[in-house]
Amino acid sequence: MKRLLMLSLALTATAHAATTITIATVNNPDMVTMQKLSGEFTKKYPDITTKWVVLPENELRQKVTLDVASGAGSFDVATVGAYEVPIWAKNGWLDPLTPMFAKNPEIAKSYDLDDVIPGVRAALTVNKNLYAVPFYAESSMTFYNKDLFKAAGLTMPLQPTWSQIQGFAAKVHNPSKGVYGICLRGLPGWGENAAVFSTVVNTFGGRWYDNDWKAQLDSPAWKNAMNFYVDTIKKYGPPGATGNGFTENLTLMSQGKCGMWVDATVAAGLLSDPGASKVAKSIGFANAPVGPGTPKGNHWYWSWNLAIPKSTKKEDAAFKFITWATSQEYIALVAKEKGTWASVPPGTRTSTYNNANYKKAAGAFSGLVQSAINSADVTKATKDPVPYTGIQYVAIPQFQALGTQVGQFLAGAISGQTTVDQALKQAQDAANKVAKEGGYQK
Repeated sequence: MKRLLMLSLALTATAHAATTITIATVNNPDMVTMQKLSGEFTKKYPDITTKWVVLPENELRQKVTLDVASGAGSFDVATVGAYEVPIWAKNGWLDPLTPMFAKNPEIAKSYDLDDVIPGVRAALTVNKNLYAVPFYAESSMTFYNKDLFKAAGLTMPLQPTWSQIQGFAAKVHNPSKGVYGICLRGLPGWGENAAVFSTVVNTFGGRWYDNDWKAQLDSPAWKNAMNFYVDTIKKYGPPGATGNGFTENLTLMSQGKCGMWVDATVAAGLLSDPGASKVAKSIGFANAPVGPGTPKGNHWYWSWNLAIPKSTKKEDAAFKFITWATSQEYIALVAKEKGTWASVPPGTRTSTYNNANYKKAAGAFSGLVQSAINSADVTKATKDPVPYTGIQYVAIPQFQALGTQVGQFLAGAISGQTTVDQALKQAQDAANKVAKEGGYQK
């Protein structure tokens, strides 16, 4: 009898054993918060536990791309960018979510896909199937320290030019006091320094390829843009800039060590959070700068999204997690955790921008962020016509490697290991090789 009871208990325990899902995400503050709050998810779904793999952006991309491409099945939930989603969907690497919403009407009703900003949803849809849900969406903007500007007698315009930005940087640069004129990404990576730098190229009148897929990286526009970017960082940036990506510059800016920072709009809420930012009361906001070539392409478009790799065997549990972590319920949970609505994941839901608490907390920047996201046009980001879509990237599968290569050449010029001319020659050769080997050049 005792044996039968023990066997019964063992079978019951097995029947109710928790499903463990492995979640791969980037080490951005918003995602770290997601991990921290995941206990609320397991309270809601006690039969599911979570295992986390949190990595720097470049490393995350490399690991997740290799895993989903090979079908290894290491991850049940993957954090992927707006660039990857349509490419991976066409490759058959992701599970379509539209059938999952249809099979789960209760989740579909509470999730309310119609509340997701249409443009954000469209970027994650291929052949009428949704392949990821947005955790946050962003564009780019200029952040500046109002106290430093006031002390220097400076006024930031709503729409600065890159020339003005460099002039401001010169006047607030004071390294002897640990203050640098400007922080810009130097860390190599197509989603790191190449992303910011591509918007500079756009506004200087440059493009990656002409309509015949001939590389344009040795053009005067690219040369002027790279000379400007390298010169600005060398003169007015912090030391070791080639080690600084989004996360590192966010830390520097929040500690009051940067006079300005041009980067992702998602940082607006993070810099406004008194619990995480020493400059919360003195942070100012403006549009991303424009250059001498064109106002087009100064505002990038990006979203970090949660997707389910085709190789997972835990679709149901993964679906429950991604819909929880991108829901209105989760956004309200972050506001409660942070003590301010200014820190919630932005750019994904209409209801966030209609929320009175969010309007009150994020009034200083919410309008600018909305405008930047809405004005970012991936089909019209350059002065001259191009055969690709994308603002801070070229939407072809080979760009992940190419953009990182170009980011490495740019970092070499910043560190002084190569000249700008040498970096551009290497970049031009790499871009032409991609176009030829990829069959784009006829």
